[in-house]
Amino acid sequence: MDESTGIGPRGEAAGPVALPESLLARYRKFSLYNSPYPAHDRARAVDLYPDSNVGVSPVAGEVLDTRTVGCPDREYAADHDHLIVIDEGDRVARVLHVEPAVEAGEEVAVGDPLGKMVRSGFFGRWVDNHVHLEFRERAKNPYRASGSLPLVADADVGPLAWDGTGTVVETGGSYAALDAPTAGGDASGTGDAGFTALADDDGRPLDGGLSHYAGAGVPGVRRDERDGNGDGDPVSLLGMTVGTRVGRHVDWADVDVLANGERITGLSLFVAGPGAPAGAKLVTRPEAGDPTFAVGDEVRVEVVESDDPVRLG
Repeated sequence: MDESTGIGPRGEAAGPVALPESLLARYRKFSLYNSPYPAHDRARAVDLYPDSNVGVSPVAGEVLDTRTVGCPDREYAADHDHLIVIDEGDRVARVLHVEPAVEAGEEVAVGDPLGKMVRSGFFGRWVDNHVHLEFRERAKNPYRASGSLPLVADADVGPLAWDGTGTVVETGGSYAALDAPTAGGDASGTGDAGFTALADDDGRPLDGGLSHYAGAGVPGVRRDERDGNGDGDPVSLLGMTVGTRVGRHVDWADVDVLANGERITGLSLFVAGPGAPAGAKLVTRPEAGDPTFAVGDEVRVEVVESDDPVRLG
């Protein structure tokens, strides 16, 4: 393990890069799967959400390059984004969604500010600003959109049991955040205040967009569920089969998410950091006919079979 970054080497050729607990705990939440973009396919990128709008560096090393790139032009976001390439020793790191306040040749440490995060046109309206991180082998092209190494969160993620109910505590133009599930109701009964995520009916934490994105995954390392174990296991949530697990990865079934009986775009699933709220986030697009909610509304979420599920990517 590199002592300057704490990020573990891949080990065997097919093994993932380990993201240590000490790194992930710097952010209020993280997600390996909750994105429609190919970089997140099978957890080859992670989105890290700081407490402020400053993009703090997840790696230590020398800045090799910074570039400005185009992105979809949306009325709520910028029509350009940024790439910061950092030599972190064993590999090259790609950092996106941060306007660089650093230049090629500078040395950065873990936790150093790289610049302000940008509201990128790559984001859905409901997506918070975040730092996107990938790793490449040194011989690989760092500018291509594909080709990054698989990642795993080398941290215990406490599973949160949920009955589908909650009270709206925050709303935005296309989301409503609930006050449940909470760590006090976790599936293990411990109320652990470490990393937490909404769990399926078998107590596996889930990460991804149900089911507006095609796939999801189990974010942490469980000794009984490494890649290749239990392939083909059904994944159930709120009493409905919502997908199939292959190793750490989940392929969603054709399902719809309902809130108080009306279809919504989906559920945004992520891992909450120590002490951060882990309540369910409803993705609601008024332009698609989704219902809207106000703070204080009581909501019951259900998952049902669908002949025409929402798929945004």
